[in-house]
Amino acid sequence: RRPSGRRQMTESRSGLPVVVQKYGGTSVATAERILAIAERIEQNLFRTPRLVVVLSAMGSTTDELVTLARQVSERPSGREMDLLLSTGEQVTVSLLGLALQQRGVSAISLTALQCGIRTDGVFNVARIRSIDTGRINAELDAGKVVIVTGFQGVNDTNDITTLGRGGSDITGAALAAALGADACEICTDVDGVFSADPSQVSSAKLWKEISYEEAIEMASSGAKVLHPRAAELCMECDVPIHVRSSFHSRDGTWIRGGTEVMERAEVVSVTSDSKIAKVTLREVPDEPGIAARVFQDLAQAGINIRLIIQSASSQDRGRITFILDPEFLDGARELGKAWEEAGVASRCVIESDVAKISIVGSRLASSPGLAARMFSILAREGINIDCISSSEMKVACVISADRLDDAVLAVHQEFFPEPRSDAAAV
Repeated sequence: RRPSGRRQMTESRSGLPVVVQKYGGTSVATAERILAIAERIEQNLFRTPRLVVVLSAMGSTTDELVTLARQVSERPSGREMDLLLSTGEQVTVSLLGLALQQRGVSAISLTALQCGIRTDGVFNVARIRSIDTGRINAELDAGKVVIVTGFQGVNDTNDITTLGRGGSDITGAALAAALGADACEICTDVDGVFSADPSQVSSAKLWKEISYEEAIEMASSGAKVLHPRAAELCMECDVPIHVRSSFHSRDGTWIRGGTEVMERAEVVSVTSDSKIAKVTLREVPDEPGIAARVFQDLAQAGINIRLIIQSASSQDRGRITFILDPEFLDGARELGKAWEEAGVASRCVIESDVAKISIVGSRLASSPGLAARMFSILAREGINIDCISSSEMKVACVISADRLDDAVLAVHQEFFPEPRSDAAAV
């Protein structure tokens, strides 16, 4: 079962440590890429003979399954939706198993049930409760590469549950923690963790090492290379994470503990998230229990909140604003109608044309002027700030979605300026 606290090494009878590798959907998007991953794994076995591989579904398979479900159901969710979505990873692990066997590599693919990944009873956004590593260790001791379906587990009645978007990262981290792995490698379509999304900012800086805390904040703020829950699991059990490319063997970014990393820089990343929606409750009565009711209703509906801003009250009325993922919009709309009818708010306003930009660092709260620099740059670019939220390691602004790219480029240039050429300086 997954250890709590510091890492507990669980080596095999051979005394060799385990490495867990997770490959995302783009890394296994085609048969050709699966064959390339099989070749890569065969080469890895010379230095890492005990290897566990976690796979996502191929390419856009999960999105295609969601689209298919919406053709037969207005709001597909629950047990049947998880059963449907879990099929993508089962295809991928089987194909990689066949590809490895073709190369003469002994391998076995396992579903979540077969390798004992137990979750709570929440469909669509389940959390891992425990992992029985007996089967995995037995297969590793037999000299096999163990290939595991990411993104899923089973509850107490053996129904398949999924872990939410990016859940394969969580599977990889949980297995690394449970097995006491030397490392959890997140193999993806970028070279590591950058100071910004390299597809948005060509001059983004590749970090060789960052802290768990920085990685969690970056992931929570929109960086897409790692799920925040995966970083939290590895931090709890002191398992280093190596975010690296699936397409070459160079080192990427190491994520681990250490105060030296925490004191290195003020701002380590400019992150953005265009897949959000904003919900505003207007004229909320300024009385005890109202906010509690709102967020209890959201919790009971299984709606995860990303950001909360509550304005000061005026004339015994206030305003509550929160940010959520678009997938929860239908549920939020239903709650909004109920709140209006119950007098919790005079109106529930939902906006989906918004985005979030954040600066993330280790000492933002104790470094005067960083937030002001961010706000000044946005003002200079004529970008209006809708909402602001801050913490010890993050300053986040909600802005119009159509200005997000401009905002990211300008803010990144402020904190990570490109050297000017002599010609440009003249």
